[in-house]
Amino acid sequence: MKNKGHPLLEFNNIIVLKEGHKKVLDSISLKIYEGENIAILGPNGAGKSSLIKLITREYYPLTQTKESIFKIWGQDRWDVFDLRSLLGIVSNDLQYTCARNITGMETVLSGFFSSVGLFKENITSEMKRKALEVIEFLEIEHLRDRMMIEMSSGEAKRFLIGRALVHDPKALILDEPGNSLDLHALYKFSNILRKISRTSISIILVTHNISDIIPEIKRVILMKDGRFYDEGPKASILTDHNISKLFGASVEIKEQDGYYYALRKEH
Repeated sequence: MKNKGHPLLEFNNIIVLKEGHKKVLDSISLKIYEGENIAILGPNGAGKSSLIKLITREYYPLTQTKESIFKIWGQDRWDVFDLRSLLGIVSNDLQYTCARNITGMETVLSGFFSSVGLFKENITSEMKRKALEVIEFLEIEHLRDRMMIEMSSGEAKRFLIGRALVHDPKALILDEPGNSLDLHALYKFSNILRKISRTSISIILVTHNISDIIPEIKRVILMKDGRFYDEGPKASILTDHNISKLFGASVEIKEQDGYYYALRKEH
């Protein structure tokens, strides 16, 4: 962890119901500090997407009791518009929404307006400067005039990260970032995440794929059935026993150059 300072996210005993009765998040507690890079790992249906919707205020917890805490950057009340400057979100749903005839540059600039593409917004020279700075940082300046619909998944995902980064957020939340990426694209994308992780921006990686977890992530939280059931330093959490139990399959965990991989265990 870079610097254990101000809690960025702080939850305690949070419950979220869907359709009035089904618990999609069940008594979860979590504290993430500014500058910390973490991964939340779990199978499909674990509640990971519901957790992201809780953070972005699409879902709301049950009425809080004295024991429950739900704070973002020390506050329990937020305007959703103001959260953009604190938390950058990159999801597969957003990628699907942005797959249209808008350029990469327009996609990044649209982050200033929470829009998909540009219409009659007043784009300032400072906005253009910031967008170009982010595009250069993400190493995609050669693609800035290409249409999003013509890009590969890896290329488009980097422009969506740029869209999130124009606000200099405290944290970047990535929902299943390795989905639809081939090996070459995943390698390039991982290198970009590693580059971001060396800045002051926290990375919160939410995934079902252990190989998405970059070396700079030091803490891993395991999630299943709407609960967090284990968390701690990466090396002590990503074990044969823990991951086999998490996914209900017998696997062997291997580590190479800071990356972890799950291999089917032969009997």
